[in-house]
Amino acid sequence: MKYYAHKNSKGEYQELKAHLINTAELAEKSAFGLIKPLAYAAGYAHDIGKYSSAFQARLEGAKTKFEHSSCGAIEYKNAKYDIMLGLMLEYCIAGHHTGLPDGGTQNDTPDMDSSLRARLEREKNYTGKGDYSAYKNEVELQFPRCPELMEELKKSADKKECIEKYAFFVRCLFSCLTDADFLDTEGFCDRNVNRELFFDLQSSYNALKDKFSGFVCSTELQKARRRLQEQALANAEKMSGVGILNMPTGSGKTLCSLELAMNLLRSDKSKKRIIYVIPYTSIIEQTAGTFKRIFGKYADILEHHSNYSYDDCEEQSTAEKLKKAAENWDAPVIVTTNVQFFESLYHYRGSALRKLHNMADSVIIFDEIHTLPLEMLQPCFRGIGYIVKYMNSSAVFLSATMPDFSELFVRYMPDIPVTELISDKSDFCFFKKCRYVDMGKTDMDAVLEKAAGYLSSLIVVNTKKTACEVYKSISGKKFHLSAYMTPGDRSETIGAIRSALDSGEKITVVSTSLIEAGVDLDFKAVFREIAGLDSILQAGGRCNREGTDECGDVYIFETESSLHGDIKASADIVRGLLREYGDITSGECVEEYYRRLYKRSDELIKEKSICDQKYGSDLRPERIPFRTFAEDFKYISDGSIGIVINNCPEAAELLERLQKGEFYAKRGLQKYTVSLRRKEFQKALDDGIVEASGTGVFILGNNNYYRSDTGLDLDYFDDQII
Repeated sequence: MKYYAHKNSKGEYQELKAHLINTAELAEKSAFGLIKPLAYAAGYAHDIGKYSSAFQARLEGAKTKFEHSSCGAIEYKNAKYDIMLGLMLEYCIAGHHTGLPDGGTQNDTPDMDSSLRARLEREKNYTGKGDYSAYKNEVELQFPRCPELMEELKKSADKKECIEKYAFFVRCLFSCLTDADFLDTEGFCDRNVNRELFFDLQSSYNALKDKFSGFVCSTELQKARRRLQEQALANAEKMSGVGILNMPTGSGKTLCSLELAMNLLRSDKSKKRIIYVIPYTSIIEQTAGTFKRIFGKYADILEHHSNYSYDDCEEQSTAEKLKKAAENWDAPVIVTTNVQFFESLYHYRGSALRKLHNMADSVIIFDEIHTLPLEMLQPCFRGIGYIVKYMNSSAVFLSATMPDFSELFVRYMPDIPVTELISDKSDFCFFKKCRYVDMGKTDMDAVLEKAAGYLSSLIVVNTKKTACEVYKSISGKKFHLSAYMTPGDRSETIGAIRSALDSGEKITVVSTSLIEAGVDLDFKAVFREIAGLDSILQAGGRCNREGTDECGDVYIFETESSLHGDIKASADIVRGLLREYGDITSGECVEEYYRRLYKRSDELIKEKSICDQKYGSDLRPERIPFRTFAEDFKYISDGSIGIVINNCPEAAELLERLQKGEFYAKRGLQKYTVSLRRKEFQKALDDGIVEASGTGVFILGNNNYYRSDTGLDLDYFDDQII
């Protein structure tokens, strides 16, 4: 009897053994050295449950239910194979359709639970038509010993480190298996699929060098910028592991890091791609746009973030390839977000974890590394450390306000070499283009009165509501920026601000913190409501950015409005530093700020681990809570829900396409979407302001609640009554 794995739309059958061999070979090819033998074994055994007559009947349209994915895991359990290695295969094979399961406990029942333990106990269900033992006539299970992998686990400093490392290896193995399974199935079902993206590294590098050569280098600041960039590139030549790129605002960190990454790819032929990780979607389009303008004709650049629509790609064939590449990050240049990167690293589903194995052989740039949430520092650093140590990747951390991470590196990235790419900071003095003045406690009227004395001023406040209120109270030419505006309106507003600044008009801009990182605007004065020191200094980076004035003015102010949560804790530290330091921009002050912040938050930093007590006090490899931890792992803790603003023909067209079942129209709608916190969303839904569309997205029901300059105003009618 012949056994088949798939039947395509043409009625053609793929032989099961061929699928197993193909998947095994693809998985092995994509795995790093320590897990290569296990990747082959997982691929070779993952679908042996399809040797049952029940599954073969399903290929012909029978409605028989049969859980074929657990069969390979059951066989490894019964084989009495090495416990640690066998469990790795069992987790991956059992979950290769539904995701990595929790290990489970003795209380899990076969019929009610989805844990690995419960699935392995379902063996008794596989009788009669569920008998898959015919696999033994064609397939011989693999039992690799993997001594180097076992030795690496034994070298762990303690049990917690061993479990964290073990969990990482399982996720990597799962990534290789699920991607290989998908690719072989796709190749059989669609033989015309083309995933190959274009990258001419040398031409891209030459284009970047041409960009640098076009920069004017006449002022002392511009000369200092060039020296810092040259220093970083020289130090990067001897970098291995992690590089720290600590450069002042306005010193050209972004393009410098890009040249650094290209140099690493040119010198190390084993490196395949550049992954650029950015904290905010508000600046990712700007960065990706810069890359495309410089070397886009020589590289297909994958933007993988919520605001990107593949419909914007000029060539349809390239758009289709980029859609495919977004599934598993098999692309030469990737621009993505912290949320996408880290949630993929710690997910449990194959659809997210398929990216993990392609984080190997990469140069990964983490922009604005200081913005990592405190509670995420442990898992983020552990993940980066493992990728660097085991997957032949390099990481570069960028920031103008670089924390001293050395103690956290010792805890969570042991044995990873760290290189300071800027060892000589004597040129930093040229970037001190502003004086920082503490206004103390005051009111917004006093702030606005002082701001009115400047040709251009930026006022940055802590909340969206405050930004809107202050904006409405200002006369003259003014602009507003906040996350209550759609990405499209924010981009248009930033463009309008840039034009007004270039033409020398007198303007006032009111914004939330979204303007602080990566938005290339230059004001005569900046006013920053008290917050963390990093936020204050980042806001200050928008003042006298090019050094055209002898000195710009940055004011720190505090009103009667109450502070909460992380902002309150950070502001408390800053108040003390303002009393103690004459220059809060000094390296010593920045270092002291982060020392106090991390000390205050030490218990919070230690909590986020798959070994946390809440997952069980006796954590062993067979009990790892992969799924539960992934569901708990939220890079942005307060989840939000997007609301589509249907106030233009483009948004209406995309909604219509989504109604017709065009899935990717949903991505295009991100440009016209505002995100609300869950409490805000629920109130808006209860009040009838927001409506369900029936296509999986929510729509603003009344466009009077939205204005392109101020964004979404859920109190619109209250304002009218007043």
